[in-house]
Amino acid sequence: MKIDKKLKEYAQLIVRQGINLEKGEMVAISADVESADLVEAVVEAAYEAGAKKATIFWGHAGIGKMAYQYQDEATLTDIPDWVVASRDYVVDNKAPLINILSERPELLKDVDPQKIKAATIATSNAMKKLREATGSDKLRWCLAAYPNEEWAEKIFPKLKGEKAVAKLWEYIHKTVRLDKNDALAAWQTHAQNLAKRAKVLNDANLKTIRMKNSIGTDITMDMPKGYEFTGAAKACHYGREFTANLPTEEVFASPDYRTANGKVVGALPLVRRGVIINDFWMEFKDGRCVDFGAKEGYETLKGIIETDEGSHYLGEIALVGFDSPIQNLKTLFYNTLFDENASCHLAIGRSFAGCLKNGTNMTKEELKEAGMNDSIEHVDFMIGTADLSVVGIREDGSEMVIFDKGDWVF
Repeated sequence: MKIDKKLKEYAQLIVRQGINLEKGEMVAISADVESADLVEAVVEAAYEAGAKKATIFWGHAGIGKMAYQYQDEATLTDIPDWVVASRDYVVDNKAPLINILSERPELLKDVDPQKIKAATIATSNAMKKLREATGSDKLRWCLAAYPNEEWAEKIFPKLKGEKAVAKLWEYIHKTVRLDKNDALAAWQTHAQNLAKRAKVLNDANLKTIRMKNSIGTDITMDMPKGYEFTGAAKACHYGREFTANLPTEEVFASPDYRTANGKVVGALPLVRRGVIINDFWMEFKDGRCVDFGAKEGYETLKGIIETDEGSHYLGEIALVGFDSPIQNLKTLFYNTLFDENASCHLAIGRSFAGCLKNGTNMTKEELKEAGMNDSIEHVDFMIGTADLSVVGIREDGSEMVIFDKGDWVF
């Protein structure tokens, strides 16, 4: 297969900036068969960087949908041992994992949400070793995207087929800085800028953060003692840095899951499990989501929140300036990898052990005691608007303005 110049540059960025591959490592890639040309380019870039082995986990969105349509719940939740063993093999070999996403925003809109929920829980439980390794940064990982016609036409409804796909490629290139003369250098500068902001927040030793805007979000949450905000590049458990999301514009941490009080209102639609959730809100009391609603996708939202006990609580607070490259495209991507980087967001579900000092060395019980949430879910939802206010409150009651009119003040 002939690999064009831009695809090769994208693959090199994923390997060098994303997982930051070290010579002699094995690399694992999870992708839809439709993205085979990018997978081939990534494998080539990995071998050129010194990888000793590349392992691919292939999927097919259409066949996945048929499984939901034709299999009963008992069959859907029966995860074969060999599937689990293959993922455990990745963890045991400390193989950096690349997930190449190719969104289909409405693929599963007519599928029974209970089947999707049951299969998601069963798969997540079966892949516990991999989930916990990536969640605690004991394994380097990276999410990247690959366009398809269905996704591209949803984003650009006036374009069809190849023209829509070409437009989406153009936008992806912009969001991952492939429109710069030296994308890797641009990413290194970007990571440094985000790290500086994270340091300001960490040095402030905040007790509470309040987020408020005109569409109805008004929420406070405490930060755990020893919290650590981080940016684009972060270190894994054994010290090597990686960039988990390409693109990324966020500075993020994990709040104390027991402390959120107030209401949040979605500023952008959320696409989850092939379903669009729109015009949604959640209300929290003493950390727990006690009420919620949505005009579109309610059952899917309900299924996410009710996945387990931990999915009723927050696991992430992420700050994204409204004047960001993705927001400035004025385009809804119907994909969280992109849309979360156009807007401040929160996530219900699992906290990040790496967002607590010495957190990756703590047991699950120690993390929970420190205020870190545990769940098989981690679902980001966007709340940032052009008038969002974010204020930090220190132990002595003094305030620090973090965001004014939707953007950073420092």
